[in-house]
Amino acid sequence: MPDTIQDAIHENAAGPKKAQGDSGSVEQHSLTEQIEADRYLASKEAVKKGLGVRMMKVVPPGAV
Repeated sequence: MPDTIQDAIHENAAGPKKAQGDSGSVEQHSLTEQIEADRYLASKEAVKKGLGVRMMKVVPPGAV
């Protein structure tokens, strides 16, 4: 089992998209869906680090 999502994408890209046998068939998510999922998870991780945009109201000193 892959440790990271990058390893999973690499492993899935190397294997077949669809496999069928006596016990049934298996189909993986498309590569574009896997890349989108990786980008989504990376963006969520970046937001956790506090690098997002912050909005604040600036009030100059002496203003009433």
